[in-house]
Amino acid sequence: MRGLRFTEFGDPGVLQVADLPDPTATAEEAVIRVEAASVNPSDVKNVAGGMEWTVLPRTPGRDFAGVVISGPPEWQGVAVWGTGGDTGFSRDGSHAELMSVPVEALVRKPERLSFDEASTVGVNFVVAWYGAVETAQLAAGETIAVFGVSGGVGGAVAQIAHAIGAKVIGVDRRRPDPESAAAAVIDDFVTFDPTGDVGAEIKRRTGGTGVDVVYDAVGGVTTPAALAALALRGRLVVISAVGSRKVEIDLLDLYHNETRIFGTDSTKLTVVDSARRLEKMAPYFESGEFRPLPITATYSLDDA
Repeated sequence: MRGLRFTEFGDPGVLQVADLPDPTATAEEAVIRVEAASVNPSDVKNVAGGMEWTVLPRTPGRDFAGVVISGPPEWQGVAVWGTGGDTGFSRDGSHAELMSVPVEALVRKPERLSFDEASTVGVNFVVAWYGAVETAQLAAGETIAVFGVSGGVGGAVAQIAHAIGAKVIGVDRRRPDPESAAAAVIDDFVTFDPTGDVGAEIKRRTGGTGVDVVYDAVGGVTTPAALAALALRGRLVVISAVGSRKVEIDLLDLYHNETRIFGTDSTKLTVVDSARRLEKMAPYFESGEFRPLPITATYSLDDA
């Protein structure tokens, strides 16, 4: 088979399309013909050396959609999708013609989604579900502010929160595209202005109480506003740090407000762990309630 390969860390120039041995099925592993694989920011950081657990040489790529060509008889020819915090890091990933995954990681692709569409879901929706549903335990009737709502993860969080029955306030430098899934589900929008008091504006929009949950898909430059937007006993989910890894926190305000801060990292979820989340979300994609990101460009492996 052919696949992307890197033997050292660096800029994308260290990647080469190489001839590699075909993976083989075992009692525990199935082989997938990759029909589509997306590129995530973490894939680029991985090649650059930003993921200290990556083992070289390696084929990158977290998200994928394809067809099982070797493995348990009941899975032969089945269209599947997936993602993982190990694929592309400690095991070879999806930027290749073939890949192997544990049999436990096999999940049927929603028929409603094309292979291209299904390959863009993984990281964005898994970390969105992991943070909003499992970590913050967002509930129906609560209000969530989604910082970075115009991005991939933020747009996924907005859709998940809406499905739960929460009120969604989108926060970003610009509104989501009017045709996007996020634009269709947010109840209110606050422009993020680093020179303004975004936290106070969110509290004003919520009658002075603040929001139950902030899902901060940006982090760093947005953290002060995210904390200021929280209601009493509010929960802050952080998945990133843009602009600065360090922020100042007023501990008096923190404990008086009984604020909870959660770090959420999807790279801690293996391809098997991620499969369980995708199984839970699959019905929402089949019904059309969840929509993947629009695809802006596609490339062949030769042009990868």
